[in-house]
Amino acid sequence: MKQNGSGMKTIYSALASLVPRFARHQGGNLAITFGIIIIPVTLTVGVAVDYGYASRTKAALDALADAAALSAVTKSALDLSAADAKTAALNMFEAQAAAISRIKSNTVNATITESNGVRTAVIDYTAVVPNAFMGLAGIDELTLNGESTATSNIPTYIDFYLLLDNTPSMGVGATTNDIATMVSNTSDQCAFACHDLNDANNYYNLAKKLGVTTRIDVMRLATQQMMDSATSTELVAGQYRAAIYTFGSSATTAGLSTITPLTATLSNAKAAASNIDLMTVQGQGQNNDQDTDVDSVLAAMSNKIPDPGTGVTESSPQKVLFFVSDGVADENNSTSCSQPTTNGRCQEPINVALCTAIKNRGIKIAALYTTYLDLPTNAWYNKWISPFNPGPYGPSVNSQIAANMKSCASPGYYFEVSPTDGIPQAMLTLFKKVVEQARLTK
Repeated sequence: MKQNGSGMKTIYSALASLVPRFARHQGGNLAITFGIIIIPVTLTVGVAVDYGYASRTKAALDALADAAALSAVTKSALDLSAADAKTAALNMFEAQAAAISRIKSNTVNATITESNGVRTAVIDYTAVVPNAFMGLAGIDELTLNGESTATSNIPTYIDFYLLLDNTPSMGVGATTNDIATMVSNTSDQCAFACHDLNDANNYYNLAKKLGVTTRIDVMRLATQQMMDSATSTELVAGQYRAAIYTFGSSATTAGLSTITPLTATLSNAKAAASNIDLMTVQGQGQNNDQDTDVDSVLAAMSNKIPDPGTGVTESSPQKVLFFVSDGVADENNSTSCSQPTTNGRCQEPINVALCTAIKNRGIKIAALYTTYLDLPTNAWYNKWISPFNPGPYGPSVNSQIAANMKSCASPGYYFEVSPTDGIPQAMLTLFKKVVEQARLTK
């Protein structure tokens, strides 16, 4: 029950009037003893009452400080600047503290800092509460102090541009077992599931019939899973946007092809990813099999990506090119090709200079190298590819293809998928690494 000041003075007056009455009492030691102990007993009880009230007040203020600190780092607050989040937190504390009775005065401070991708909110307060009983001993008030700290990751805004190699070479089996199945079921021991529209019995259809999983199949799944991961990782809506591109749906119209333009609705991007499929050809040797024009595609991709921002605000996102490829260009290039074959056809590892030009704009490149597997039964491979891709199945220690893909990537943003690894797991691992490093370095 709440006591007012005049009520407490009445109690003091009543207690004080009892003291001289007991002092005049002639009944013996009982009156003297009671007179001696009544004042300290009263003060002891009073101190307990005052401290009890002060403790309850501090608990209420501590709860307010906790709530105010947390309010500055919630998902909705992360859309605010540090200054605006500070103002909102202070207003919240002061409004609710005003409703607590018998606080004589209070001051509250808020400090909001952002460092290494983390926002930290510190709320500290000082409050003065008057005493009732301890005033008899000259202690008129108590000063209460408290502090609360809350932290949260700051959203780093990133636009992901996925460039997915869907050229015929991505029709190779996803694992050594898939390759072996294709080799054992084709008259020419071919490991590629070529999507030839002129042949109803093409190896693409055969692979489907045999239950063979090709690289393009797992890339499609991996892209969809990446959209799910991005959605679940977002701290705020619209933190991540995605665009998806391939090297073209057909060899006839080979070139940069849009699966979905840049969108913040990642569920739509996931749905669009179902359209990722192996590039079709019309007849053996169409375009002299030069369907992987990396030079022109990377240049076109660079033109699609605006200059990057800091990632601090939604209007200034960082830009990341997420490049998934087996790392071998197959194009008409008779002038600057490092590994020419015949009739102007160029089959060579990725030209690192193309990646360097993109990175020089401040765009990060995350490169996922889907290991170009050794194809010992393929005569063309043995003559033209094997010289710069030596070694057995698995990550290519001495492969120039792997070396160039790694050089294409920004530091720390390279991943190679061996036959025993899964592309979906690799893409998610690389995505998480990009997000974590972006948050720590923005």
